[in-house]
Amino acid sequence: MLYPQNIEQKIDFQVIRDGLKGCCMSSLGKERVDAMQWLTHYPTVRDLLARVREMMAVLTDPALAFPHGEIYDLREALSRIRIEGLFMDEADLFSLRKMLDYAGQLERFFAMLDKVKYPLLSQESGIGSQLGNIITTIDRILDRYGKMRDNASPELARIRKEISASQGSVSRALNAILRQAQAEGILDKDVAPTMREGRLVLPVPPAYKRKIGGIVHDESATGKTVFIEPQQVVEANNRIRELEGEERRERVRILMAITAEIRPQVPQILETEN
Repeated sequence: MLYPQNIEQKIDFQVIRDGLKGCCMSSLGKERVDAMQWLTHYPTVRDLLARVREMMAVLTDPALAFPHGEIYDLREALSRIRIEGLFMDEADLFSLRKMLDYAGQLERFFAMLDKVKYPLLSQESGIGSQLGNIITTIDRILDRYGKMRDNASPELARIRKEISASQGSVSRALNAILRQAQAEGILDKDVAPTMREGRLVLPVPPAYKRKIGGIVHDESATGKTVFIEPQQVVEANNRIRELEGEERRERVRILMAITAEIRPQVPQILETEN
């Protein structure tokens, strides 16, 4: 047993804890530091100190490049998807992918250590290699920036292609209307289409809004400008909004399908965070 019982307070050990937490890469590490307890079992202390010495040697060995990656606390997201019907969004999936990739890097690093020079650390093993299939699964739908790929599904590719074509059509129509209005002196030469309520519109002086014709979506704070969606592009803009709704639904369907593939491996994934 410890003597005295309040030894940590007497030696102000919290300063050490705070210093360690300042070196942690994630909230998971900080929780580990807060949970640290005093040990009185000599063989355990001896073993842990031997591991620390090996790790210090690894970090200072110029011939070794200790891998550095990113660690995320995904316990809440992973626990949530245990429930059928719930899913991980792109941000959580991308964080999971990076974390599992780092776990694999660490596993491979410890496996290649000299077993004579680092007898304890070279025996370290993980489950990163067992979860490589999840990285492959995520890479099917997310690009290297964590955004959903156009080809994540044939339906998503079709929808996004139609959105792009419709947006191009609206842009060309607006620019034609804009050039005509500028030629007639209705709009200044430096005026350009802008976005209001998710729709491309033209900024027009109130006195000329009837000459442009269309739906007024907004006006400036001064009241000197109204933002008009010309009648010629209303239908195309409506179609874009419909397609954007279809895109959101397809993205959710894809995320639910990917989550269903990952769900059975949640217990193993959580082990990598411990």
